[in-house]
Amino acid sequence: MPDLAARARQLLDLHTDPRVLVLANVWDVVSARVVAATDGVAALATASHSVAAALGYEDGERIPLDLHLQVVARIAAAVDLPVWMDMEAGYGDPGATARGAIEAGAVGGNLEDGMRPLEESVAAVEAVLAAGRAAGVDFVLNARTDAVLLADPAAARAEVLTEAVRRGRAYLAAGAPVVFVPGVTDREEVAVLAEAFGPGRLSVLAVPGRSPSVRELQELGVARVSTGPNALRVALTALQDATAALVAGGGLPPGTRALA
Repeated sequence: MPDLAARARQLLDLHTDPRVLVLANVWDVVSARVVAATDGVAALATASHSVAAALGYEDGERIPLDLHLQVVARIAAAVDLPVWMDMEAGYGDPGATARGAIEAGAVGGNLEDGMRPLEESVAAVEAVLAAGRAAGVDFVLNARTDAVLLADPAAARAEVLTEAVRRGRAYLAAGAPVVFVPGVTDREEVAVLAEAFGPGRLSVLAVPGRSPSVRELQELGVARVSTGPNALRVALTALQDATAALVAGGGLPPGTRALA
C-alpha cells in the first residue's frame, strides 16, 4: 500500500517547482502505464470525459461513481506515481467523493463549480479538503471554475476574466492550492490569471492548435498544464487514421511501437 500522505506532498511540491507540471490525462490502465513510462512524467491525472467514453458513457457524471472509482483504483494500483482523479462536480457530495478517491489511491483531484452560487462552490471545496484531512492526506485540490468555459459568448471578456478571478481567489482562500480555468488559451488572458492568483496557482487546459506551448505557459507563470479529453482524442485520431490507411490499401505506420 503506497504512502498516500507522502504522495500527496510530492504532488503538491510539483506545483511549487519552477518547472510547469505537465499531465497527459489517462483513462485506463494501459494509457496510465504508457504515460507513466514516459521520461519526465512525474504524476498522472484521469480525465472524466475519457474514462466515461472508454466505458460507453457520456460525460457529466453519467458514469456511475462506483465504476468511476474502480477505474481510478486500477490506475493507482498500476503505477508508482501520484494519481489525480477528475471528480467532475463531486457527484452531489464532494466530500464523500473525495473520500472515495483517496480510498481508491488518488491524492488529488479536480472539482468543477459549474457556475453554481459561489458560497455553495466554496463549501464544496472545503468539504473536499476536510475529507483529505480526515484521511491524513493533504489532498491536492485543483479547484475548477467554469467562468470562462460556460461564459456567454457575447459577454465582455474583461468581465468574464474578472469573474474567474473572483471565484478562483475564493477557492484559494478556502484552502485549494491550485485553480483550474479551462477555456483560456490566449496568452494575455493566461498572464492576467497567473498574476491574479500568484505563482504556482494557475492550472490550464492544453487545446490543440490554440494553446501556447508548454514552455510559453511556464514563462507566463502557469503551474499545471493538462490535456483533459484531448489525450484520448490524440489516441483515437491516430487509430482512425491508421484504420483509414489500411482500408485504403496501405499499411500500419512504420513508427508504431509495442508499448503494451
